[in-house]
Amino acid sequence: MTKIGIILGSTRPGRNGEAVARWVLEQAKTRTDAEYELVDLLDYKLPLLDEPFPAAYGQYSLPHTKAWAAKVASFDGFVFVTPEYNHSVPAALKNALDFLGAEWANKSAGFVGYGSAGGTRAVEHLRLIAGELQMADVRSQVALSLFTDFENFSVFKPAATQAETLGATLDQVVAWSKALAPLRAS
Repeated sequence: MTKIGIILGSTRPGRNGEAVARWVLEQAKTRTDAEYELVDLLDYKLPLLDEPFPAAYGQYSLPHTKAWAAKVASFDGFVFVTPEYNHSVPAALKNALDFLGAEWANKSAGFVGYGSAGGTRAVEHLRLIAGELQMADVRSQVALSLFTDFENFSVFKPAATQAETLGATLDQVVAWSKALAPLRAS
């Protein structure tokens, strides 16, 4: 069965992303096309990139990197849940992406962004990063507004149409994950 990791990209205390990621997981678990798992960066305690060799070498020496690499390698595709901080992705998410190389390659990537502008600028940056890591980013994305999908900017209450957009995003992530399977096998 195709495995999709839902990566919660914020580690900030009091983050809105936890409710968003749990909503993504709840919606995904109603489907039968893949297995879905929530992966919280907070659980991996990755320090600022501290491996002595570039990730492209695949010579990981530290236990936290090896654990992170094993988790990422276990998936066929990803849905990244990200806030937008200063027109970009959180440092913790960028750092987690930079830790690894081949574990990201030939897998699909979908995006659920949130923020004052729906997290769209963070997602645009993630698309560039995903391309460099040889991930295939899908067109559909969820853009959650702090003004309309959150009460008082903190209580997550997504508009009904957001579930439809998430469904389309998951459709594309799963389809691309399956299509890329021969590349991962070689």
